[in-house]
Parts: sequence; C-alpha cells; structure tokens
Amino acid sequence: MMKMVIAVVNSDDSNAVMRALTKNGYSATKLATTGGFLMMGNTTFLIGIDEDKVDDVISLISSHSKKRKQVMPAATSYGVGMYDPLPIEVTVGGASIFVMDIERFEKV
Repeated sequence: MMKMVIAVVNSDDSNAVMRALTKNGYSATKLATTGGFLMMGNTTFLIGIDEDKVDDVISLISSHSKKRKQVMPAATSYGVGMYDPLPIEVTVGGASIFVMDIERFEKV
C-alpha cells in the first residue's frame, strides 16, 4: 500500500531535509508555508512512498530537523492601547509529520 507523508519542517532545516531525502532516493514536493502560532516560515514536504519506507523517511526527517530555543517578543496588554513587549522563550524547529493512506499514486 502507498502512503503520503506530510512533514512540516522549520525553514532553517528544509535544505538539510531535502538533501537527505534526495540522497536516499526519495522524491518530495517542497512547499513554502507559514505556521499559525508563531507566524514563522516553514516548509511542507509531500512524499509519496511505499508503506515499508515510512519509518526510514520519518527517521531521515527527524535526524535533520532539530528543535531549538528562540526568544520572541510577546505583547502584553496593560489597558486600552498600552502594550509592553515581554520576551518569551519558545521551542522552534523539529517536525510535525502526518502519514496517510493513498488510494492511488501515479507519476506521469
């Protein structure tokens, strides 16, 4: 059975992920995307593969998508129209990976 792996990766890691996938013989479609929570750049990979290759692809993505801490301003409201940006530390990077069954897959 064919699977679709959808991996959302931090843009800083996207080139390393793509190189690893290509080096290991996997084709991927690479889409520039934006995360909703931090509004930061991401890359979404669409990878159609055989079911027995899923763990290998997830391992490649995981090993090239590193989590890291980043300080970001967070606006705190002190009344009408008054904001004081307080920096907060957030974890960015890593990957969100979805695996779905594919009914039909063709390369033409």
